[in-house]
Amino acid sequence: MLENFLISLEIMVKGMVGIFVVIAILTLLVMLMGKISKPEKKEDEQ
Repeated sequence: MLENFLISLEIMVKGMVGIFVVIAILTLLVMLMGKISKPEKKEDEQ
């Protein structure tokens, strides 16, 4: 019984780490895309 619990705990930890990594990658991609496609400001508009 305890062995099954430890196996399931290991699988859960791997899944949660995977989710965290994917969220971090998506956040970095969105930040990078925001910096690349930043609209240029015109000097005569305020």
